[in-house]
Amino acid sequence: MSKGFASNFRLFLIAAVIGSCLTGVGVRLVFLHVINRAEHLDRIDKVRRQIIVENARRGDIVDANGHLLATSRSLIVLGVDPQTLRPEDEAKWPRLATLLNRPLPELRTIFLTKTRPESTPPAAVAAARDAEPSAPPLVFNFTPGAAVPSTTAPVDDTVVDEETDENGRRPIRWAKLSEGVEESVYEQIEQLGIKGVYGTRVYRRAYPNNTLAAHIVGYVNKAGEPASGVEAYADFYLRGQNGWRESERDGRRRELAQFRTREVKPVDGFHVKLSIDTVVQHKVEEELEHIVKDFAPAKATIIVSDARTGFVLGLGNYPSFDLNDFGRAPLDVQRNVAITDQLDPGSTFKIVAAAGALNDGLVTPGDRFDCSLVSIEYRGKPRRFMPDDHHYDHLLTVSEIISRSSNIGAAQLGMKLGEQRLYDYARAFGFGEKSGFPFGGEISGQLNTPDKWSGLEITRIPAGYSISATPLQIHYGMATIASGGLLLRPQVIREISDSSGEVVYRFDTVSKRRVISERTALAMSRMLQGVVRKGEGTAVEAAIPGYEVAGKTGTAQKIINGRYSTKNHVGSFVGFFPASRPQLVITVIVDDPRVPKEKGGIGYGRVVAAPSFKRLGEQLKQYLDIKPVDYSAGTRLVAMEGGRR
Repeated sequence: MSKGFASNFRLFLIAAVIGSCLTGVGVRLVFLHVINRAEHLDRIDKVRRQIIVENARRGDIVDANGHLLATSRSLIVLGVDPQTLRPEDEAKWPRLATLLNRPLPELRTIFLTKTRPESTPPAAVAAARDAEPSAPPLVFNFTPGAAVPSTTAPVDDTVVDEETDENGRRPIRWAKLSEGVEESVYEQIEQLGIKGVYGTRVYRRAYPNNTLAAHIVGYVNKAGEPASGVEAYADFYLRGQNGWRESERDGRRRELAQFRTREVKPVDGFHVKLSIDTVVQHKVEEELEHIVKDFAPAKATIIVSDARTGFVLGLGNYPSFDLNDFGRAPLDVQRNVAITDQLDPGSTFKIVAAAGALNDGLVTPGDRFDCSLVSIEYRGKPRRFMPDDHHYDHLLTVSEIISRSSNIGAAQLGMKLGEQRLYDYARAFGFGEKSGFPFGGEISGQLNTPDKWSGLEITRIPAGYSISATPLQIHYGMATIASGGLLLRPQVIREISDSSGEVVYRFDTVSKRRVISERTALAMSRMLQGVVRKGEGTAVEAAIPGYEVAGKTGTAQKIINGRYSTKNHVGSFVGFFPASRPQLVITVIVDDPRVPKEKGGIGYGRVVAAPSFKRLGEQLKQYLDIKPVDYSAGTRLVAMEGGRR
């Protein structure tokens, strides 16, 4: 054979090798495109086709004058993909640490930790309670036909690959560097050009006034869930709707914008305008501080509302908490005790028996009763009265029963009504039922039906015992007289507006029912003015010079270890002004005050609550420009008839 040609063996060997290669390629292609086709397409989908969520901005909560009570700050959650870091960028790490206000060794540890053990959950599902929703970049594998994933579930601080490397460890694809970087700082970080360091925009809730109106506004917790107050009640309006886009990413996890196939823009939440006035609220909370300083109570509540509409202008509780630091506040401090706690209303409840008896025509303001009695026969049985604090040497008129706060007189008015009518009026005034206040946690108080009353209840309930009520129920019971006999629904939300400021819904005054006639309400208003008159009533301390004030004190013994205590009381004052044309209703309730001996040592309503009513009234009449109105029946009736809604 010529030397220019290969031997047959060599030709056969070369052909065999080429044939084997082609066969291997063919077999591999069969496996890729036929046998394992679905698996590989799914893997490609996971790498390339993804849903990227864009967060919506939560709406603002503002007061009646547009001042911010809650808002959303735009921040950047900064993270790093350790797999894509470049050695040449290491010189920039100290500057990054300075911008993030983190120690450089701590930052280096995060950068150089590139894997986790195989046992680590692959997609950040186990996660910390305090993690922000959307802290890692919100990127989800896309499956055609599947729903867009929710972004409200808490997530872990790191994201790792689903598959392990050759050492059986999972590569880290995202690790958090900072939860909240300001936009201006993020711009400086971007200018550093550190490959693999990137951020995701999130919105964090902020409360500019810290503790102001904490129990009204409520807060959004670190998991992004509204926890209380307006934040929870109006969440449907506030939360907005997240947007999303379907797109692709390259091998370096960068989005390829040219391959976007679908995109839904986020819709920002609506804004909620309250009836709360920050100036009124501030004065309420200042007065609570005054009460705490003077009497160190266990709890205290002050409520201010518009007598004409029922809208709440201010509501504060002690103790309170900082909305920006809610994690430090125990749950019992976060509770809105104005609607969640109940107490014996005491003498503030006497308006129910008196108004009912007047409204049914059973008595007139001038009718007289013997209030020196120890007991009286009722329905064939002797009934023993609760004693009065004072003894009277003459018969008391119905007006004096109210102004002097006689337990014995109130019981006789209740007997005039009878058990069923007394119960009916108590329910009509809002006791024993939820008020309709738009927050969760409200209780209905306790008012038993007459078939469950003992023989003594007819002498106790008219004086405000054997019945329990929330501070808000007590407030709106008195507000019923101020409104001319209508029980108004307590409300705190005035308007809902979209992100452009256009009002989409406005809340109006809601009357739940007529309780007493306007004429009866006028008569009650006259009698309640006697409470603050010198030498006539129990709360001269509540009088506002130059203004007609109508109101009622309350002092109820607390039940301690199953018995009424002579040392522990709830002192209150509930009233409104100007009496002939009511504009403001103010309630002050002080639970278990510590009264110095020089002030009597007992938490009477006139001592612990009436002075606060006066101080608040004097400040608010100036701020709200409330003019004094001369009292006359004609003025009051004309005002009612002309302004009736």
